[in-house]
Amino acid sequence: MARVTSLTWGVKQSFRGYVEMTGGVTEAAEGATRDADGAFIFPATAESTLELAADGALTGRGVFQGEVKFDSHGGMLKVFLADPILEVTEAGATLTVADSPKRNFRIEVVKLDLAAAGPDGIPTKLSVDGVYLLGAHYPLNTAVDPVKLA
Repeated sequence: MARVTSLTWGVKQSFRGYVEMTGGVTEAAEGATRDADGAFIFPATAESTLELAADGALTGRGVFQGEVKFDSHGGMLKVFLADPILEVTEAGATLTVADSPKRNFRIEVVKLDLAAAGPDGIPTKLSVDGVYLLGAHYPLNTAVDPVKLA
């Protein structure tokens, strides 16, 4: 078993591109950084227990730190997400985030398809709260950027 030390997720490449195309700002802070492709890298915290087995199976709970802000259209488009948690249960795997700077409420943004994991990551689909986090521009179960674990 190998401990997962970071989670990389780009949210949705076309959404990031739209924010940038409209002159908006995308920021990663509080420990989150961006990779060369524009995705966000969140480091694991000390309380994270997520491990990856040699056969690719995930166990435990991944607790990551950092925040991402999208701001465009003079503030009419604002998206905030922070401190992702990846949970693996018998029912499946989900990614939740804090949806405000106060970090007092968590929402499930995507469901992960662990069975389809491959070299490009773990495919993800928007959950109900994820639809609303992104301004209801994408329907339920829209494929968004894969999650990559290191």
